[in-house]
Parts: sequence; structure tokens; C-alpha cells
Amino acid sequence: MNILWLRRDLRLEDNTALYYCSQEDTKFLPIFIFDKKILNKISDKTDTRVSFIHSTIRDLKLQLQKYGSDLKVFYGDPLEVFKMIHDNYDVEGVYSNEDYEPYAIKRDQKIKKYLSTIKVDFFQYKDQCIFSKNDILKNDGKPYTVYTPYKNKWLSTLEPKDIVTVSFKKSKEKLFSIKSTQMIELSEMGFVESSLKFPKRIIRKNKIEEYKETRDFPALDSTSHLSTHLRFGTVSVRKCAQVAYHSQDKTWLSELIWREFFMQILYHFPHVTERAFKEKYEKIKWINDKKHFSLWCEGKTGYPLVDAGMRELNSTGFMHNRVRMITASFLVKHLLIDWKWGEKYFARKLLDFDLSANNGNWQWVAGTGCDSAPYFRIFNPETQMKKFDKDLKYIKKWVPEFGTDEYTEPIIEHRYAYNRALMTYKKALS
Repeated sequence: MNILWLRRDLRLEDNTALYYCSQEDTKFLPIFIFDKKILNKISDKTDTRVSFIHSTIRDLKLQLQKYGSDLKVFYGDPLEVFKMIHDNYDVEGVYSNEDYEPYAIKRDQKIKKYLSTIKVDFFQYKDQCIFSKNDILKNDGKPYTVYTPYKNKWLSTLEPKDIVTVSFKKSKEKLFSIKSTQMIELSEMGFVESSLKFPKRIIRKNKIEEYKETRDFPALDSTSHLSTHLRFGTVSVRKCAQVAYHSQDKTWLSELIWREFFMQILYHFPHVTERAFKEKYEKIKWINDKKHFSLWCEGKTGYPLVDAGMRELNSTGFMHNRVRMITASFLVKHLLIDWKWGEKYFARKLLDFDLSANNGNWQWVAGTGCDSAPYFRIFNPETQMKKFDKDLKYIKKWVPEFGTDEYTEPIIEHRYAYNRALMTYKKALS
């Protein structure tokens, strides 16, 4: 028997590891592991992402049970789980899709080392991206650290075969027959059902076609909301790329390329999780005022677009793309609070939290990352509001007291904050 280990690829359709596993003569059993090491770090036991994964796993079990098989679910340390599997099944090979985050790499290396001691092969495949860690490199073999040349190489490398999808239908014949197994409940892992809901898993062609014209206006709700599904692999990146590639405008495709750019940055430069990509930016003297940080988190800064964004995030687990840039810039440049504070807050709240994208975007805004915005680029929240929410529809939705005596005064004056940020950055970089 072979094992198909699902992780960030929670779907049966167009799953690369599943496809290759099903090409073997040996039957295979799909498994999923709720990793204690990951779950123990989550302080909010109503975390919507855990509820979503749990619900998705339950759906996958039901799908597989229709074919006389099941998704066997475990809760524990992955290494200990594989030792237990070895004690109960005669396993020939383990199949999974690659994960490029630092923890996942170390975990998989540990699993591979163990499997080699018991003469079990460990096969891994590219699945969560079109081009993986070493597919798009400079001519000298080094990774790109500037987006535009990376994008150009990505596009020139792309061939039709790179976005071909595979069907699950033939794979079901190779499923290992097993009686239905019990589902681990959220309560057994210390979690409870979240009241927040994930967006629907629909690739809307019209939103992709219109993305360039509508993406900057938060009141329009014109983004695809697919980032959450791409994060957990409940939608195929190849299906998304097909639609984006064949649309007249390629702006949304560029967003997929940004996603992969940050993935390979994280893989090649894992130090970005702990410190600035550009080492000299470590010298910045952050103020890190805890009261200001708390007001930013609560959406009570006195800057309506910033407050609307933070309240949307706190209420829904989502924030519009442009507003993410504005709120992040305000925290880092106006308040001079370390970007890592904001990065961690977004990591706790965002349903679509992806380590590489979250880190890459925060460092981009802070000016500390690769190909980042120059440090003197400081968003004016008032100007941004007039440009992208002039009718105040987005702001009125999330900050209903705006325009009344109940709305708070700005916690800092823009011109003062602007000049202070410039002076602080210049001093650190001189």
C-alpha cells in the first residue's frame, strides 16, 4: 500500500501527488495529519482557518467513502504518526506535494530520514505553484530578488503543459479499500467551531477580466477571494492560471506571479521570517508605542480608511488589497512600529494568511524587503480615501460613526508623522 499525505492541497481534483500516486500498481490510502506543533501555537481556539480545514477534511472523507475508501485523519506529531502507520500497514511509498515554508521543509526532511530507515520511498511534487523554488532562476543560477525580471522570465518560461490539469476520476480505481473511520472532532484538539465563514470556492471569470479596472476600490468587493482557497489548496492554481492566462488583461495573472515570487524568496532567503531582507534596515529605531499599536489593531486611529480596513479584518478575516497596503504603511511609517508587529497581527487574523506573501508584502511596505517600495514612499490615508473611496461607501460600512462627534480624533498628525519617518529612516540608513 502507498500513502497519499494531504497537506496544503485539500482537494481531489487536479492534485499532482494524487495523480502520480494513482499511476502506480499499488493501491493508496489518503491521510491527513492535524499537526500538534502547529495547532499548539494558535492561541485563538475559535480560529476560523482550523474550522475551515476541519470542515474540508470532513467533506473529503465523505467523497472518498463513496468509493469504498476514506481519508484517515490523525492528530499528533507527524513523525510519530508515520511510526504508527508503519506498525499497522505494509507501506511501500509515501506521496505528497511540496511545501516551501521553513517549518514544513524541516518536517519533511525528518519524515524522509525516518522513512529511509524502514525502506519506504518518499515522493514529493510541485503542486501549489506553477513554477517552484528553482524553476525560475537568473542566468547565473541565482534566485531573483527583483519582481519585474522574475515576472518576465516566468512568462517567457510558461508553456501550455505547465497549466494542464488532471482528473481524479481514474484515480478512484486505485484507492485502498477501508471501512469508514471516525472523524476527529474540533473539541478533541481544543478548538471550537468558528462563527466566521470562508468565501465560496468559485473562479469568477468576470472578476478576473475586470480586475485591473476595479481592484483598487474596496467598496466594489471586486477581488476574487480565491487567496484563501489557494492557501489551503482547495482550489487548483493551474485552474486559476488557465483563466487568468486566457483573459484579455493579465493583471490578475501578475498577482499569481507575485505569490510565487514571494514563495521563492522565502525558500531561498528564510532569514526574512526573523529579520529584514535588507540587513541595513535592521538599524531602524522603531518607537513601538503599545497604545498606538492597540488603537491601530482596534481601528481607532482617527484615519477612516485605516480604521475601516482594520475593522473589516477583525470582523471578517479579510481586508481589501489596497487597504492592506494603507493600513500597513500607516503602522510602519506614521507610527514607526516595527513591521514584524503588524505581520504577526495579520498572521493571526487573515483567513488567507500565507507566510511568504504576508512577510513579503509587509517588508515591501516597510521598505525592508526585496524589490520593496522606497522608504520615502509614505501613503497619505486622506488622499487615498479621496481617490479610492470618494463616496465613503466602504468607510461608512465599517466606520458608521465617521462624520459625527463620536468619531475619534487622529492619533497623530500626518505631516508630522511623514517628516518623522523620513528622518528616522535616513538616520538609520546613513
